[in-house]
Amino acid sequence: MVCDRCKKVVRDEMEKLSIVLNRVELGEVETEKELDADKLSAVKQMLESNGFALLDDKKDALVEHIRTLIIEEVQYLKGHKPTQMNFSDYLSQKTGYEYSYISNMFSTETGQPIEQYIIAQKVEKIKEWLSYNELSLSEMAWRLSYSSAAHLSNQFKKVTGITPGEFKKSNSLARKTLDKVGEKIA
Repeated sequence: MVCDRCKKVVRDEMEKLSIVLNRVELGEVETEKELDADKLSAVKQMLESNGFALLDDKKDALVEHIRTLIIEEVQYLKGHKPTQMNFSDYLSQKTGYEYSYISNMFSTETGQPIEQYIIAQKVEKIKEWLSYNELSLSEMAWRLSYSSAAHLSNQFKKVTGITPGEFKKSNSLARKTLDKVGEKIA
């Protein structure tokens, strides 16, 4: 789950299955009581029919947790500078694992380094801001913890093949839904 609408869908669908929830967070659901095999099967089917997956493997769950942390940090900025902590320290603190472990595991499980996933999320945020003409490049760079607007522009061009200015003029690159950011284009 990568957005508030996703959480609402899960909440509503679980209610239809008569499952009482303690909480629903991005990528996580806590039920009031443990589910039996039939309920678990119904939940899995409901999630899949809504485009989600049940993550019962610990590595898959950790990868999803890492993705959720990155999305929350990059995509849901509330008009303030993100954490001054670097991403490796932030992810280690939030997951409780050494960064080398989560970095290797993320790369093995997804085929993509965490750093690439972070950059892909940042590029999507930049596309959003450019589409809505909300901020200057300097403001975007500051909010996304780039060292400069030039660094942001160079990374944007490396990922998309065009500069932020060219994107703004042509809007030629479609934005991606957050769950598709970082996926390789076939």
